[in-house]
Amino acid sequence: MTPEPPPKVITRHHEGRIHAYVVGNDVYGTLAPAAVFQVRDGDEVVASVVRQDLERVVYTTLHGVVCLTRAGGLVWASDFEPHSDVRHGQQPDCVLSTDDRTAWVYRPDAMAGRGGGDQWVVHDADSGVVLARHDLETVGHGAFHHVHPVDGSIYLDIGEGQDGSVILRGTGGADGEREFVTYPWSDRCLIDLAPSGRQFMTVDHHQADVAFHEHPTGDVLFTIPVEAFGYDPEESFVEWSGGYLSEDTAIVTVGGESQDEEEWFRHHLVDVRTGTLSGELTVEVSNPYELVLLGDDSWLTGGPGDHPVRWSRTPRPSASPGPAVPNLPCEKRQP
Repeated sequence: MTPEPPPKVITRHHEGRIHAYVVGNDVYGTLAPAAVFQVRDGDEVVASVVRQDLERVVYTTLHGVVCLTRAGGLVWASDFEPHSDVRHGQQPDCVLSTDDRTAWVYRPDAMAGRGGGDQWVVHDADSGVVLARHDLETVGHGAFHHVHPVDGSIYLDIGEGQDGSVILRGTGGADGEREFVTYPWSDRCLIDLAPSGRQFMTVDHHQADVAFHEHPTGDVLFTIPVEAFGYDPEESFVEWSGGYLSEDTAIVTVGGESQDEEEWFRHHLVDVRTGTLSGELTVEVSNPYELVLLGDDSWLTGGPGDHPVRWSRTPRPSASPGPAVPNLPCEKRQP
């Protein structure tokens, strides 16, 4: 029997603090932080990740990566050298491995003007010691990490602006030899991994289609162009958002602009077993990127006080004060 995965821990940044939220099986409605970390004076957090036991946080700034205890004590820090005064166009990212033993950090050194190319660095999460350093042939503005839920490998999607997007995969634990593989595309953006890790979803950099790939080979299982959703490809596009609502269902977000120059977007459901469309999901969000899918038929949106709100397609009791979670049916509508 496959063991049940641990509850997800997500973070939000607010006024110099990192709020950690545990998304457990029975936690719905407005989420309350399970832990709050006070960052160092002067640090402006770009990305963060919290250990499963909520006792440590790792975060990146424009100038380095920091690990703190829950009480605010410094565990380790690593500055990005040489120092850069570039404040825009470069966003470092970080993630912890599934066993919390390694911290993976993306450094957009080229855009930061540090005199070299980008780097992907693996630190020992307890000591900060560099275990591996992979020189990248990218000039990225930023990146997003995705951790494979079963084998623990790490996907990295690097955005290079108008030049496209590069997807890599790193393997190896704290004591193992690390390998880094670059997928043979420069025009696909990694959106999400399936809950089982058997496949992953990408969107064309020019936003003309969405594709689903086999893990780890990257072989394309099927592709859906934007016109298959019933839209004019000259007036609509696939957003770089969405992902897996569940193991069998993905959400593909299509957007565009009306004749009145009003932007619109809709969340389309795709059966990933057959590659067929299966209606829409109606969600009240302010932009296509507010919706965060959790892979278990639930999702997060923004809420009061910058706290996330968890929703489901089936009625659930709220675990904390906040809006009730209604039953949200899939609706088939004409565009």
